[in-house]
Amino acid sequence: MTPLAHALRHAAVVVLTAAALTLVSGCIEGGGEPMDTVPYVDLKRFMGDWYVVANIPTFFEKDAYNPIERYKLNPDGTIATTFTFNKGSFDGPLKTFHPKGFVLDKETNALWGMQFLWPIKGDFRIIYLDDDYQTTVIGRTKRDYVWVMKRTPELTDAEFQEMKAFIESVGYDPTKLQRPPHETG
Repeated sequence: MTPLAHALRHAAVVVLTAAALTLVSGCIEGGGEPMDTVPYVDLKRFMGDWYVVANIPTFFEKDAYNPIERYKLNPDGTIATTFTFNKGSFDGPLKTFHPKGFVLDKETNALWGMQFLWPIKGDFRIIYLDDDYQTTVIGRTKRDYVWVMKRTPELTDAEFQEMKAFIESVGYDPTKLQRPPHETG
């Protein structure tokens, strides 16, 4: 392959990746009925590992195994995020993404912009959080994607049904909710 052909191919991959991430992230101003967030999030307690135990996945999360979202509060108030999963199987290739979170509502800390690609910040709303900071639900006003996350990878059938009812109550189609597999041991 010539240097020019290689450069054009690389540019095409970059443009296509940027376009795909733009579509996935959506805009904060995007459509949808208003969606309430939780009244308040203690950011320091919220930081750490969260296992994605149920979701309506984005296109790149389909066929994800062991999905984990990790949050770390930066000194400037932004949230360093690492999202990892194995693609296709427990032994599949590890995929890693590093979006940056921006707290948009400083009174509640429950409305974030999640930036995969500058300058677009995707809608990220903490719409459920238990008192012990062990289970949370992240939603979007478009009701296209949702993530149920826990501090452990286990989700009982009863918990799944409870979360399914909750996401339906805020306007999601509960039949789209999936349970990504996690290795436990």
